[in-house]
Amino acid sequence: MPALLPPPRTGAARLLDPEHLTRVEDGERLHALLWRPGPGWRMVSSAVLGGGIAERAWVLNAQVAHGYRRTDPARHLAGLARAAGARGPGVGLMTAADVSAHGRARDGGAEAVATAGVSVRGWAAAPQQCATGAAPPQCTTGPAPPGTVNIVVALPVALSDAALVNAVMTATEAKVQALLDAGLDCSGTPTDAVCVAARAPRDGADVHAFAGPRSEWGARLARAVHRAVRAALPAVAHS
Repeated sequence: MPALLPPPRTGAARLLDPEHLTRVEDGERLHALLWRPGPGWRMVSSAVLGGGIAERAWVLNAQVAHGYRRTDPARHLAGLARAAGARGPGVGLMTAADVSAHGRARDGGAEAVATAGVSVRGWAAAPQQCATGAAPPQCTTGPAPPGTVNIVVALPVALSDAALVNAVMTATEAKVQALLDAGLDCSGTPTDAVCVAARAPRDGADVHAFAGPRSEWGARLARAVHRAVRAALPAVAHS
């Protein structure tokens, strides 16, 4: 397994401060973002590695080659994380988009980092024919180029299980709003993933029960995700 090499760290510290890693795989130079907040974090994720709700110590968003054909993505991501020195349970996301071109934003303590490939995009409620080989106008036709929007969010407060799920909904709604504001006629790509990290509950600390877009932290999360996704979208999406 080739080593992942981080560049020198610069700039002011942030709550969500991923390292930019590089590796050479199958002759191609690929990038990754690794956030290691350490213990004391609960995360909810749809990721292929470490999905669900649990305490997690790191999040890896790894670029893979176009035409990725491995059938063990979770094992692949776990190996990349180990090669980078990540320890303990974590969350692993992957994309064929260049994650070095990520977008980031913060709002009132909520922070978001997004990577965006939107070559394969469409509406979530696509016609059934899109999955059965037919090709009405709403379907993507031809070879499928890479396309994934990955979102990682960090909140400095504790959330209940229900609020963590609510936060995923809010982040997704903000993503769709960003795509529409960029002039894209879609709700996302078929492989989009999200991870929301919140502090683990501590004795005497508040545990927030809501994270919808009109709640205190949900509103901040939504604005941060919206700006991060807009910043991550390829230049063609803004034309």
